[in-house]
Amino acid sequence: MSAGAVRAKRLATGLLGVAGTTFLIWLLGLMEARWVPVAWVALVPWLLVLERLESRREAVLAGATLGMGFMASVFGWLAGGIQGYSGAPLVVCWLGFLLLAPLMQLQFITFALVRYELRRTPPEGAWAFWRVTLTGALVYVGTEWLCPKLLADTLGQGFYPSELLRQGADLAGAHGLTLVLVLGNECVLAAGKALVTRSPRRALAPLAGLAVLVLGGLGYGQLRYRQVAEHSAGQPELVVGLVQANITKYEKLAAELGTYDVVRMILDTHFQLSDELLLNRKLDLLVWPETVYPTTFGTPKSEAGAEFDAEISAFVARHQVPLLFGTYDLEQEREYNAAMVLGPGADGALKRTVYRKTMLFPLTEWVPESLDSAWLRERLPWTGYWKRGPGPRTLPIRLRDGRPLTLAPLICYESIFPDYVAEEARQGGELLLTLSNDSWFSGTLGPRQHLIQAAFRSIETRLPQVRVTNSGISALISPTGEVLTTLPDNHRASVAVTVPPNPRLSTLMVAWGDWLRPTALGLSLVLLLGPSLLARRKERPVPLSPPTI
Repeated sequence: MSAGAVRAKRLATGLLGVAGTTFLIWLLGLMEARWVPVAWVALVPWLLVLERLESRREAVLAGATLGMGFMASVFGWLAGGIQGYSGAPLVVCWLGFLLLAPLMQLQFITFALVRYELRRTPPEGAWAFWRVTLTGALVYVGTEWLCPKLLADTLGQGFYPSELLRQGADLAGAHGLTLVLVLGNECVLAAGKALVTRSPRRALAPLAGLAVLVLGGLGYGQLRYRQVAEHSAGQPELVVGLVQANITKYEKLAAELGTYDVVRMILDTHFQLSDELLLNRKLDLLVWPETVYPTTFGTPKSEAGAEFDAEISAFVARHQVPLLFGTYDLEQEREYNAAMVLGPGADGALKRTVYRKTMLFPLTEWVPESLDSAWLRERLPWTGYWKRGPGPRTLPIRLRDGRPLTLAPLICYESIFPDYVAEEARQGGELLLTLSNDSWFSGTLGPRQHLIQAAFRSIETRLPQVRVTNSGISALISPTGEVLTTLPDNHRASVAVTVPPNPRLSTLMVAWGDWLRPTALGLSLVLLLGPSLLARRKERPVPLSPPTI
């Protein structure tokens, strides 16, 4: 066989392995319980490709190709979302999306490179398998910390449909589950190779490792489920009203109807849906979604704005139920994406408190001051003007019956950051309350993926969560991450939900934050560099003692 034919065969084999893992990751990304077992074998076809690498260049190509396959299979909807938001041709959006994909999934490249280097000079004995396996998994997770991702995705989120396995996220977040997933796939590969080569004894160690991972995860999940149930009894009922009006594309509506008529329509719709809820149920709190009131509240920019502000205040005063809603907040010409709480205080007068969004989506919501310029704004007219808030903050509020409640507010993009949410839990947050606007990727897998990211924050903090969006998916989430109630994507509806009690359980994620990923990076460096440093130290000549006289 000619050299060209050999290269072509190797390329075809490599692409087949990447395609196999891409397909299995796509199944896992559907977030259905029947596909959870796929998590334990999803990387195996690609790992077989890595077994046959002959150069660092091939390792980089193997990682970059899987990065593109991963992004296309899991986040393919993002290209269409960018096209809809920016107006650029879809082909250009897809091309840019695929070219950036390897940079957005660098962990595949570093994992492939490290695995290649370790297999070139493997240590002897039983330690060889475990060193390659553990170092590679730690490098994978550590890279996800060193190179933060735009969408904070990680393979461990594929365990979400398993009500028991996902409970392990309160130890080390979804990235802890990723570490387990990568280790499990390595164990499956090693066991499979041993059985194919008729070396069953060599399969015992990886099979035992896989059993520890699976049974340990299931056992821990069962324990935490039981603890949440035991600590949730006997707490007072909390009833929250969620309003999802499914009014989207405000700018397009304003161009067609005029700004005043659009705001009028938005408020009238939310007043009507809220009145229906209040008529049928006693609510402790009413929630409207992110930027539902598309102007500044409390600092009106016009007489019409002042009238709208007064209408919202009158609505709250009439019903005597606190209202939390998304709006803009203005201070000294600096505008913020905000969550406003308006409710009766202890003296009966309306009290207003505000939370300002800190984690803004790059470009569409916020441009760093060092990059902001007229030149940039002219070429990217859709870039945002909001400023960043002061960071994680809790909101103490007074419910309808006078009970105090400390909210841990989150606005849209903030719900994907474990450290941010953990800090609000440390500050005494008792209920995660998320406002979001997912309408720009409505009709895709995006809203469900965003919902599942939010559900992991409830697992990590063991706090219930109320999530309200403009167009779906609004939801009630339990401290175990279970989605108890939903308002579907692209639907107009409102619902009153009874929030599960806060079990007040401590977690490692709240105590230590996102501790695993930097730790994984440090340990991987020790495992990579430690043996060579020890070997060099042993090779140093021992200095001779001076002769005695």
